[in-house]
Amino acid sequence: MNGQQAIKEGPLFYVSDERGDLAPDTDRGHGLYWKDTRFLSRLELSVDRELPALLGTNSNKSYVLSRTLMKETKDRGAIEIRRESFLYEGVFYERLTITNYYLENNQVELSFLLDADFQDMFLVRKYRTGEVGHALEPVVEHRSVTLRYLGKDDLNRRTTLAWDDESASVTEGGKRLSFSFELGPRQTKSIHLHAIPTIGDQAPPSLYSFDEALQKLDASYAQWNASNSAVASSNERFDRLFRRSLQDMRMLQDDIGYGAIPVAGLPWFATPFGRDSLITSLFMLPLHPSHAVGTLRTLAAYQGAKHDPWRDEEPGKIMHEIRFGELANTNQSPFSPYYGGVDSTPLFLMLLVEYVRWSGDTSIVMELQASIDAALRWIDAHSAGSESRFLTYRQEASEGFPNQGWKDSANSIVHENGRYAVSPIALAEVQGYVYAAKRGLSGIYEAMGDAERAERLKTEALGLQEQFERSFRMEEEDFYCIALDENEAQVRSLTSNPGHLLLTGILDAPRAQTVARRLLEEDLFSGYGIRTMSTSSTGYYPMSYHNGSVWPHDNGMIVLGMARQGCSAEAMRVVSGLLQAARQFPGDRLPELFCGYDAAESDGVVPYPTTCSPQAWSGATAFVMVQAMLGLDPDALAGTLRLRPVLPPELDELTVHNVTVGRGTLSVRLVRDAGDPAAIHADILSNTTGLTTEIFRHLEE
Repeated sequence: MNGQQAIKEGPLFYVSDERGDLAPDTDRGHGLYWKDTRFLSRLELSVDRELPALLGTNSNKSYVLSRTLMKETKDRGAIEIRRESFLYEGVFYERLTITNYYLENNQVELSFLLDADFQDMFLVRKYRTGEVGHALEPVVEHRSVTLRYLGKDDLNRRTTLAWDDESASVTEGGKRLSFSFELGPRQTKSIHLHAIPTIGDQAPPSLYSFDEALQKLDASYAQWNASNSAVASSNERFDRLFRRSLQDMRMLQDDIGYGAIPVAGLPWFATPFGRDSLITSLFMLPLHPSHAVGTLRTLAAYQGAKHDPWRDEEPGKIMHEIRFGELANTNQSPFSPYYGGVDSTPLFLMLLVEYVRWSGDTSIVMELQASIDAALRWIDAHSAGSESRFLTYRQEASEGFPNQGWKDSANSIVHENGRYAVSPIALAEVQGYVYAAKRGLSGIYEAMGDAERAERLKTEALGLQEQFERSFRMEEEDFYCIALDENEAQVRSLTSNPGHLLLTGILDAPRAQTVARRLLEEDLFSGYGIRTMSTSSTGYYPMSYHNGSVWPHDNGMIVLGMARQGCSAEAMRVVSGLLQAARQFPGDRLPELFCGYDAAESDGVVPYPTTCSPQAWSGATAFVMVQAMLGLDPDALAGTLRLRPVLPPELDELTVHNVTVGRGTLSVRLVRDAGDPAAIHADILSNTTGLTTEIFRHLEE
C-alpha cells in the first residue's frame, strides 16, 4: 500500500500515509470513511509551516496508529511530536504530544490543513462516475469546525472536528486549524482532537476523553482475545503472525443489524461481502464457531427476493457486496446490494454445514430454513440451464462483473488459445461447493430425522459428483480444468481452482491425493505458495491479479482440503511457504496477494503494488494453519473429533488452548520427537467437548 496505514473500528475506517496525514490525492485514497463516504479528505500536519520528518512508527496494536515525528534545526535541537490516532464508537480520536528539545524556549506553530470532499467510495477509487451533491459553507465555532455537504440523495453529511486547546485559530475559510504556544526546554504539551461524522438528523455518538476511549478500546480487544482460542509455539514469528491476525479479525468486524460479520479488507473493501465474509468465517471456526452465526444471519437477511437485472439479483441468491454511499442510494450504482457472485450462495450453505459440524447446533438450520430452501432452489434453477446441470453464471447487470467466481477479473478465465471464455461459465470449485453443501445438508437432515430431504440431497450430490468427474477431468494432465465455457467445452488452464475441491469431498481419495501432489509441482508452487495459474498456461504472468499471483486465502482453502484428505505433508509445504512469505511483510501480516515469482530465483517476496492490507481472508489464513497442524476435523453431530497432528519445519512445538467444539473446549500440545523429527506427539491437555477423540499417527498409516 506504498507506506499507507489503515485502522478500522465498527463502520469507520481511516487510511493515512506513514506520518498519519491525509493528503489530498485521490489516487492514494487517504481519508476518514463511513458508509462508503469520505468524511475527511485532508488532515495534514505541519510544524512552523513545514512537514515534520518521520522518525518511526509503533505497530504493536493494529487498531492504533502511533508515529514519532520531528522538526529539527541543525546543531540546535528539535521539536518532537508523538501522534497517536484511533477510532472508537463512531469517533476519530487523535492526540499530539509535543516536546521541546531545544536548550531555550521555543515558539511553536502547529497547524492542520483540513478538507472533506464527501466523495462516494466508488468516486475515490475512480471506479464509477455519477451525479453528486455540493459542499456547504463550513461552520466555525469556539472549539470546532464543521464541514458540510448536501448529497444528491438529499442527505446532509457533516464532519465536526473539535479540539481542547485555547490557542487554536481557524483561518482560510475553515480549512486551516493552527495552534500557537511556547515551550520551555524539555517541556511537553498535549493537544487532543476528535472528528465526528454524522448524516441527517442522527444524534452524535458519545464522546470520551482520549485516555478513556483508548482504555475501552483496549479492553474490547482483551475480551476478544480471551473469548477465542489461544496459540503459543516454538516460533516467535508464527506467534506474531497469529496475534496480528487475531487483532485484524477483531478490527475487521462490523454489524449492519444482524450480528458481527467480517468485512473484506482495507481500504477499499470495508463492507460485508458474500464470498469474502463467508470464507473468512469458515477460516475463523477454530477461533470460535459462533463467528459464523452473524455472517449467516446477515447474508440471509439480504438474500435476493426478486428479479432485478440491474443488480444481478434473483430470488434465493446470496449477495456479493453491499454499499451505503451516495451513488448506491441514488441507484447510480447497483451495489445496494449487488448479487453478481455465483459462489456466494453455495458457500453460504457450506459455511452453515461446517458450523454445525463444529458446534452440533442444529437450531441455526431451523432458524434459517427458509433461506436454505431459497438458496437450494436458486442453485437448482441455475444448474438446470446447462445440459450437464452444473451451476453457471452470466452477467446481467451492465455495471456488474463479467466473471463471478473469486477470480472475478475480466481476463481470469482463458482458453489455451488465449481466447477468453464466454458465459454461461461453470467453474470447477463452484461445483465442489454445491456438492459439499448438498452432501453436508443431507447428513444434517438425516440427524434431524428428515429422511426424505436427506436422501434427495444425497442423491443430487452423488449425481453431480459423477457428472463432474466426466466433464472437468483432463485425462492427459491428470488434473481438472478451471471451467466449462458456454459450449460446455473445457477451459484447459492449469490453475489453483481445483485445489478447492479437496475440501469439498467431490473427488475420491486417489484423485484428491493426485491433485494435492500436482499443486506442489514447480509450475504451480512458487516456494511461497500455490500460484493462481501455472507458469505453463496461456495467460500466465506473475504480477497479475489472478493469473499467476499467490493469494493466501486461496492457499488456505487448499491447505484445509489437503488436511481433510490426509495429505498432511503437502499441507505443511504450503504452510511453510506462507510463513516464509509472511515474515517479509510489515508486522508479519499476510496481504491480500503477492506476485508469483519463484522463491528460488528472487531475492524475496515481490509485493503486489495495490494489494489490500489488512485483508480478512488473508489474515484468517493463520487460523487455517493451526487447524491443519492439529489435523482437526470435528463432526459434532456424529460425536467424533479427529486429530492428525503434523508440524512444518519452522515449528518444533505448538500449544493450542480452548478450541470450542461441540459442548466444550479442547486444548492440545504438539511436540516434535527429538530423535525422529518426522514424528509428532500430541498430548490432550483438556477435553470437555463430549466428542470421541481419535488421534491418527502418520508413521503408523
